[in-house]
Amino acid sequence: MDSFTVRRRNPEMIAPSRPTPHETKPLSDLDNPWDLRYLTPGLEFFRPVDGHHRPPAANRPADAIKAVLAEALAYYYPIAGRLRELPNGKLAVECTREGVVFVEADADVGMEELGDGEPPMPPFPRAEEFLCDVGDAGVVIGKPLFFMQI
Repeated sequence: MDSFTVRRRNPEMIAPSRPTPHETKPLSDLDNPWDLRYLTPGLEFFRPVDGHHRPPAANRPADAIKAVLAEALAYYYPIAGRLRELPNGKLAVECTREGVVFVEADADVGMEELGDGEPPMPPFPRAEEFLCDVGDAGVVIGKPLFFMQI
C-alpha cells in the first residue's frame, strides 16, 4: 500500500437520545493516577455482512450507527459527559449530555491492503491516518470522553 487518502466530514456531537440525569460521578482511586490521564486510540476494521436483510438505515451505515450510539448513550450516559477535576485533585465525570464526537470518513484503500487475517490484525500500515483528531491526547479535562470515526 503505497498511498491512500482519508476524507473526513466535519465532526458531529452525538448526545443521548433522551434526557439523562445531570450528576457528578467521582472516579475511583484506580482511575486517578496522573500517568493514566490521556486518551487511548483504538482501531478496528469490519467487513459488511452479506446475505442479511438490511433495514433502509443500513444503506447509510453512518446514520444507523449514529442512531444506535445515541440510544446507547441514554443508558451509558456518563460517557456523554466530561471529566472535571475536583478540589482535592481527583477526577469525576460530570454527566452533562454534551455527547461524544462522531466523524464519518472515506478511505480509498481496500481491506486486503491492511494486512493478512480476517479481520486484519495490528499493526496496521499508516494506522494514524485512520484515527480522528483528538487534539492533545494528554489533555482530558473538559474534553469528550469518546471519539468515533467510521
